[in-house]
Amino acid sequence: MADSTSSHPPRNRPDATEAPQKRFSPSSAQTSSELTELRARLHRSLRQFPDFPSPGILFEDILPLFADALLHRSLLRALELQVTDSFGQGQTPDVIVGLEARGFLFGPSLALKLGAGFVPVRKQGKLPGPTETASFKKEYGEDFFQIQSDAVKPGQRVLVVDDIIATGGSAAAAGSLVKKLGGTLLGYIFILELDFLKGRDKLDAPVHTLLSSQEEGGDDTT
Repeated sequence: MADSTSSHPPRNRPDATEAPQKRFSPSSAQTSSELTELRARLHRSLRQFPDFPSPGILFEDILPLFADALLHRSLLRALELQVTDSFGQGQTPDVIVGLEARGFLFGPSLALKLGAGFVPVRKQGKLPGPTETASFKKEYGEDFFQIQSDAVKPGQRVLVVDDIIATGGSAAAAGSLVKKLGGTLLGYIFILELDFLKGRDKLDAPVHTLLSSQEEGGDDTT
């Protein structure tokens, strides 16, 4: 039987003239579809408590998302997709900055998934060593956030995360601390947004939220 020639290679040998097959990452349509499904699952799992912690407040409870392992995994996957979809593969953060206290619930885990470091922003007097301080207004006065002075290196890409954006004051203070240390503020990621409070108007970097809720009323302490 005649041997195969270079122009007709054997079936069990690849043709050197053919371009190698490319491995494609999931399309934007697939990513969007997955994120939509995850958002719906997460939203169904939230709980609301009227008149907590005071009359007229409709409190959004995100804790069920952490009480169930599957929901917790879904939350982290949704946040990961939100980050890559919002900022692109080449602009993933070097550092995740989480706000006290509920930003600590998922900030470290998200940082691990993204291959980033985690840095906490805490109330004044809670962090050891040299710190930078920023103030923000609350309903009944002023409060202060601090970050350790060496926590963010100049030029590092930083993403600020918290559970809910309401009035936006605490998130704005965290963003200002990132800039004080020379970090590049990529933006903000929140699980929930109380749209009617227009907190994103106070923030000077892109704002992205997984979920939105409440036409009126809500937790306005963030």
